[in-house]
Amino acid sequence: MGILENKSNARLFYKYLSKVYDQVNPFIWNEEMRDESLSMLDIDEDDRVLDVGCGTGFATEGLLEHSDNVYALDQSVHQLQKAWQKLGKHDPVSFTRGDAERLPFQTDSFDVVWSSGSIEYWPNPILALREIRRITKPGGQVLIVGPNYPESTVFQKLADAIMLFYDREEADRMFEEAGYVDVRHREMGPSYDPDIAITSVAKVPEE
Repeated sequence: MGILENKSNARLFYKYLSKVYDQVNPFIWNEEMRDESLSMLDIDEDDRVLDVGCGTGFATEGLLEHSDNVYALDQSVHQLQKAWQKLGKHDPVSFTRGDAERLPFQTDSFDVVWSSGSIEYWPNPILALREIRRITKPGGQVLIVGPNYPESTVFQKLADAIMLFYDREEADRMFEEAGYVDVRHREMGPSYDPDIAITSVAKVPEE
């Protein structure tokens, strides 16, 4: 387990990163990548949509362009405060402080669940994916963006020491173990590293 997969370490990390997050983030996760990820989903404007690990609300802003019923969750109050400054604390987004492994929502609550830049900090990604499946309606869509596993052995060792990195094969394994179907993936990234991220879309099985 990488050092940032410890929840207390991750909260401390984001306490300080939140101050510069919006300046740093575009070099890793930009609007073009966000829009490409959004194009992989079929979102109706009345769908109930949740952003898990919303951070400062960058992806949340994109989701608001597709749905009028957006919710967002993050474990870092410092990140949430930045999101509130952009979008307001209660409207148009309903924000909640919480943990991806213990989501404070009822079963079958959402049509779409999105999570970008969060899975790499989850100590137990299978547990969190199962929690997301629990709160997503049968037939609903789940999209996860995480860091693609580097090809270099040196960078692989560095990545493993910090947080979760994974490839398509590992993503397939995680989603299958968590009970999803129709899993598909797309690598994407900024021009200097076009495969830095892996976006996975899956469905919750119909009852």
